[in-house]
Amino acid sequence: MSKYFGTDGFRGRAGIDLTAEHAYKIGRYLGYKYTSPGRRGRIGIGKDTRVSSYMFECSLTSGIVASGADAYLMHVTTTPSVSYITRSEDFDCGIMISASHNAYHDNGIKLLNGDGEKMDDAFTDEIEAYLDGKLPEVGFATGDRIGRAIDHAAGRNRYIGYLISLATHSYRGMRIGLDAANGSTWMLAENIFNALGAETYVINNRPDGTNINKDCGSTHIEALQELVKKEKLDIGFAFDGDADRLIAVDDKGEVANGDTVMYVCAKYMKSHGKLTGNTVVTTVMSNFGLYKAFDEAGIRYEKTKVGDRFVYENMKENGYLIGGEQSGHIIFTKYANTGDGMLTAIKVMQVLLDEKQPLCKPRDGLTGYPQVLKNVRVKEKKTTLDDEKVKNAVKEAEEALGNDGRVLLRASGTEPVLRVMAEAGTKEACEKWVDHIIGTMKEQGYVL
Repeated sequence: MSKYFGTDGFRGRAGIDLTAEHAYKIGRYLGYKYTSPGRRGRIGIGKDTRVSSYMFECSLTSGIVASGADAYLMHVTTTPSVSYITRSEDFDCGIMISASHNAYHDNGIKLLNGDGEKMDDAFTDEIEAYLDGKLPEVGFATGDRIGRAIDHAAGRNRYIGYLISLATHSYRGMRIGLDAANGSTWMLAENIFNALGAETYVINNRPDGTNINKDCGSTHIEALQELVKKEKLDIGFAFDGDADRLIAVDDKGEVANGDTVMYVCAKYMKSHGKLTGNTVVTTVMSNFGLYKAFDEAGIRYEKTKVGDRFVYENMKENGYLIGGEQSGHIIFTKYANTGDGMLTAIKVMQVLLDEKQPLCKPRDGLTGYPQVLKNVRVKEKKTTLDDEKVKNAVKEAEEALGNDGRVLLRASGTEPVLRVMAEAGTKEACEKWVDHIIGTMKEQGYVL
């Protein structure tokens, strides 16, 4: 298990788990790896709106240029935009400074390779070895070999143009709600949907450095539901802090999570002969109801470990075109190499406008099982998972639910958190067994 980098980069409490020194040294190593005699490395950097993102941007940039590479600053932007610019402008790698859906006091450094894909473990292990002093220090560039920090807001604007070009319809006459989560889309989402002709109603687009994801965005959908119902909107879209997730709200105020979006889009793609391999890639967190609906629709599916990187790896290996997570990371590999909330919103709009019906109609046929998911902060994830009494509590729940449900206990790849999930015929049964497992963890002294 990696010491610093998890499933979605190096993430932790800013200034404690992830420091400016960490960022500087990461920049130093990246600048060194991508610079060679006669050639400067080219590294793109984006950030979200957290107060600490500016500190990390400066530290990374200092490290990169000190090693002789050039840092291209895209400023406040989204993770998928950094991915797009990295691959389309032949950067050596991309960096996104964000802790995604986490609260403002956390931050993260996400690394993308030259194809705009999440960096492989072998390279992040190399960076970790450098951070821990297990590799020799890299030399400083001098004279005209010192790198440059280059304003590259134009890259962010190119990404906006790219998304607009993917829309197949004008949105004129559509009334659309947008929850920007006080994050990366605080200006981008409104600009894109306005450019496409929509009448937009935007909330949580006043970032102050500390309010990103606070009671808003894809993890707190209630505000968007209220907006859609109050203003009688056609649809609403909620993003997370770095906009690689999307959760939708239909015209009735009902939530459409990642499972629903995959179902709606996959059915549309199948009906138009565009569902390669007749397959959707999901994770083990997707709802039983989704698989039953896919079975009824004659659509195949595959399951991966939790994490959009695992979904993408499966899709890339097999040539599949759509996959994602219940949490709202949806990947359309024809257009992007990462989850992209705004791209997903545009693809959902394509379905609705082509079929001339609200989102509540194409989701017909999908009935989710009652599901309860609780996050538990623990002292040590692996020790808790390996505890025999905790294992027995999980086994007891599995035996009680039998073929009518399931339980899942897994570690977060980005936080000191265990996720306890149950699906069953009733919400009461879900609550009972989730609380049973959490109670056992408390009895064993693992819960913070």
